Amino acid sequence: MARRIATEYRLEVVATVLLALATFATAWSAYQAREWTGQQALSTSRATAMRLAENRQSALANRQVQIDVATFIQWLDAHANHDPRLAGFYRSRFRPEFQPAFEAWLATRPFQDRAAPPTPFAMPQYRLRASVEADRLETSAAAASEGAKEANQRADNYMLAVVLLAAALFFAGMSTKMRVPGVRIAILAMGGVLFLGTVIWLATFPAQLTT
Repeated sequence: MARRIATEYRLEVVATVLLALATFATAWSAYQAREWTGQQALSTSRATAMRLAENRQSALANRQVQIDVATFIQWLDAHANHDPRLAGFYRSRFRPEFQPAFEAWLATRPFQDRAAPPTPFAMPQYRLRASVEADRLETSAAAASEGAKEANQRADNYMLAVVLLAAALFFAGMSTKMRVPGVRIAILAMGGVLFLGTVIWLATFPAQLTT
């Protein structure tokens, strides 16, 4: 009789400890799931803002290319018609970003050398700041989108941990209702194994303390 009472007491202590630890781990997992959900929202917002900025920069670059092409065609037409005054007029109105490429293109003697680049736009000197900025924003937006996906997966993992820990809590609670020692031990063991396995899995997760 005394042995049975001692066994029941130890099982009660184990169940109580398991309930306490599982409750704490469940609260931590739920907190982390919320934090990672918030991180996902922030990353998604950043990606959206960067893509909007990228679209603006891309549109600006396209307009600048159109201006460069239009003025270059007018200059080329004036040059072909041997009108240096008109050619000079258009040349003076080239955009500053187009000037280096144009000068480098002229240095290749395109009107004499057939191997020269066909237009200034084929020159490596033709680089638009708006286009470079659009590329940078695209890279940043892609990174933010990937971060949002990772945060979403981590939030899902923590929510799954909440479910598993809830099951461990269920087994720990049920063990206190059983009167047959063997059954109590079996149910408590299932809860303990589930709890330990989930905690070990949780240990591999990154933690997010602030959003």
